[in-house]
Formats: sequence, C-alpha cells, structure tokens
Amino acid sequence: MRANILDAGYDSSKTCSLLTELGCEWVISQKGVPLQAGARWVVERTNSWHNRGFKKLQVCTERRIRVIEAFISLANAVIVVRRLVREVWCTYRWETRPTQRP
Repeated sequence: MRANILDAGYDSSKTCSLLTELGCEWVISQKGVPLQAGARWVVERTNSWHNRGFKKLQVCTERRIRVIEAFISLANAVIVVRRLVREVWCTYRWETRPTQRP
C-alpha cells in the first residue's frame, strides 16, 4: 500500500490521529521544506500540466461551465496525445521517424 503524501497544511495532531485510526500510511511534509517533485499528488501534477501549457485555462474568463469543461477536455486530449507520441518515438523506429525528440 502506498503512503498518502500530504502537504504541510495537514500537519496537525487531529489529522495524524485520524489517519492512524483509519489505518492509512501517511507522510506529511514539514513546514518550510518543499515537497520533492516525484511526491506530488496526481491532482496537483495535472493542474500543473494544465497551467503550464494552456494559458486559456490559467486565465479563464469564460462564464459558461460547458465551455470551460470543453477547454479542460481539449487540454487533457492534447496532454495524452503528446504523451503517446513521445512514448512511440522512444519505443519504435521507422524510416520517416523525425530525428528531433518530441
């Protein structure tokens, strides 16, 4: 079972006792010490990908929820396709393969 990695905001005796009572393994970062890049939650990492590559999501001025959800879905599709292209480029070789890594 993987340990739950929590940021310093959860560093309290109440949280620690509740996690222990529930039988969860946990690691809480210390205040003032940044988390390692590999120890981030999936949600934090996904939000970082959205903010890094898609300015429209970072500075969202849309009022309609459907449009915002469409932008998020499009961003997710672009992230997945980029990942698949990179994976194929690293795994397979073909005659017309680009020389520059995607």
